[in-house]
Amino acid sequence: MVDTGNVVWQCDYKDGEGKRRSRQFPTKAEATAFWTKTSNEVGQGTHVADSVSITVAEAAKLWLKYGASEGLERSTLAAYEQHVRLHIVPLIGAQKLSRLNTPAIEAFKDRLMETRSRPMVKRIMVSLSCIFIEAQRRGKAAHNPVSAVRVKTPQRGKERPEMPSRAELRAILSNVGEKWKPFIFTAVFTGLRGSELRGLKWENIDLDAAVLQVRQRVDSRNQFGPPKSEAGTRDIPLPPTVVAVLREWQKVCPKGEHNLVFPNGVGNIEYHQNILKRGFFPLQVTAGITSDSGKKDKDGEPIMEAKYGLHALRHAAAALFIEQNFKPKKVQELMGHASIQITYDLYGYLFKDDEGDAAAMKAIESRLIAA
Repeated sequence: MVDTGNVVWQCDYKDGEGKRRSRQFPTKAEATAFWTKTSNEVGQGTHVADSVSITVAEAAKLWLKYGASEGLERSTLAAYEQHVRLHIVPLIGAQKLSRLNTPAIEAFKDRLMETRSRPMVKRIMVSLSCIFIEAQRRGKAAHNPVSAVRVKTPQRGKERPEMPSRAELRAILSNVGEKWKPFIFTAVFTGLRGSELRGLKWENIDLDAAVLQVRQRVDSRNQFGPPKSEAGTRDIPLPPTVVAVLREWQKVCPKGEHNLVFPNGVGNIEYHQNILKRGFFPLQVTAGITSDSGKKDKDGEPIMEAKYGLHALRHAAAALFIEQNFKPKKVQELMGHASIQITYDLYGYLFKDDEGDAAAMKAIESRLIAA
């Protein structure tokens, strides 16, 4: 390190390939910190010199290109591209990866928090972390400073999943017409995602064995793909009523090239919005399962609208599984959750044992008084 007339501190060192590198700093403390960090990185073979480092924007392009080559769904890639274009590049896109440390990433997170929601900031930070991971894989970054940054999600007041009550489910099942009956009954008793229902094929249903196999799904652009995660590939037992409904439906189901169980009227993939607007929403209005839309008709009366989205039926199915004392791991398997933590986060409050809890409290009381 040398002190110039302008009080500039310079670090001279050799990188992992033996090339001489140098960098100047306004203070001795910054130069010392850089020297310590760089020495460790060179020793570990991870150092990337500032002169050959790339910008965040350049690294983001590499990451998005890699995601496309790996066959990520279009909707997922679109979300990642939006994170990069709207949130990451405008704020730190021009900065080199080698210049970004954990305090700099913390400052970036704080700037995001000023104008973005906490869940959105969390998603953006995940994308930024993936950008660094891909850059590390390519030898363009020495470390991932995002890994030490946390976006805390408040647990207090966390909303529980909205789902129909038992009475509302009965009303839905008893009011559904013949056209939508196979779809609604299957959704309620299997807990399939909307994309899985839309991509379900007849070869994946064994009516004699009463088993439904989830092997593919259809995305928002009507493209077939694998289930959402590895755990999404699963077999689900069917109750007798659903088997009977599907047997009758198979006789009149529109035929198409994909042999879909729930196609549109000419046998092609049905759009998600059509299922809602032509099927599930009118069904709820007919069954009296509505909420105030906040709008009024010409007579000043409130306009009522359907109370639930399609995903509410998936939540209701999970609740039915739990009510029948299925173990958490079994519920995870049936729902196709990637981890047991997801199952607990969504439905942990439903796993309860009132009798067991009462007995445990009584035992605690007995031991305490006996002592």
